[in-house]
Amino acid sequence: MYTLKKETWNTRVMVKISVLSVIAFILMFFEFALVWLAPPFMKLDISDLPALIGALALGPMAGVIIELLKNILNLVIEGSTTGAVGELANFVVGAAFVYTAGAVYYRNKNFKNAIIGLGLGTIVMTIVISIANYYVMFPFYANLFGMPLEELVEMGTMINGKIVDMKSMVIYAIVPFNILKGIVLSALTILIYKRVSPILHN
Repeated sequence: MYTLKKETWNTRVMVKISVLSVIAFILMFFEFALVWLAPPFMKLDISDLPALIGALALGPMAGVIIELLKNILNLVIEGSTTGAVGELANFVVGAAFVYTAGAVYYRNKNFKNAIIGLGLGTIVMTIVISIANYYVMFPFYANLFGMPLEELVEMGTMINGKIVDMKSMVIYAIVPFNILKGIVLSALTILIYKRVSPILHN
């Protein structure tokens, strides 16, 4: 298991993690629906970006901690409309993404491993969120708002006629949505990591 190196557990590193967590929390407010790809209740944001940068610069567990603190801040300050299940899913999925990317990159820090890590992270994230939505999030969301699952499926059908049940919702909405999200986050990470990593390493 990859962890932050023992010598890096100091006040400066924890401050960096805290700052990245606050930035990630703020980015959660900037979200938008991709109505041409997925139902409107599925919204894209880039709040995993600071956690990805933290995972690459400070180690995979730093990214996981940033994901955790981001969601705790969101629960405390904004509250939850999903009984905290949404925040739990956000943490689990984001943690899977950033830990995978950070763990691969930390084996040998080079551009190739960064690309491989981000690619594998996208795949792991997509698998985890697909399972979480199918078995936990969608059923819980439907029960919370007193609606049948069929209503959620119908929202997907309006976007893509191939969506006729929960399984096809996962295949034609959840999977492409999260692959696109992973590509966007990976591209942004590649673009800005070298610019901000000296700050995090100093």
